[in-house]
Amino acid sequence: MASSKTQAEHNKNASLETHSIFWLDTSVNNKENRAAQQKLRKMINQIRTCVDRKEFLDIIRTMQQGGLTILIASGQMSRIVVPEMQTLPQVSSIYVYCFDKEANLQWSQPYNKVRVFYYLKLFYTLLVY
Repeated sequence: MASSKTQAEHNKNASLETHSIFWLDTSVNNKENRAAQQKLRKMINQIRTCVDRKEFLDIIRTMQQGGLTILIASGQMSRIVVPEMQTLPQVSSIYVYCFDKEANLQWSQPYNKVRVFYYLKLFYTLLVY
């Protein structure tokens, strides 16, 4: 029974290989976020980070459909990029990583692709399940 669970977990992780993560955050290169990127790379090889909003938007706009693109954005940056990213078919999910969960839940309600989290371990769980 343990081996079937292990196989199921393996299948979920294997399916994540078709995903790409783009992370927009001015503090994406701090110690905590770099550690998170290392952990995410164990599940998804394609992780790209940006600190510049314009560069981020240009990259996402020019992406082809195929595979699923997951965006992570800081609470502040997400308010700017989410309205456009929500409409793009190549964007499957948008995760807002923030300190003020309640405020971000409130403004993000109209956007069905958005999930808000404030704790990195919660994000890993959201991503896999």
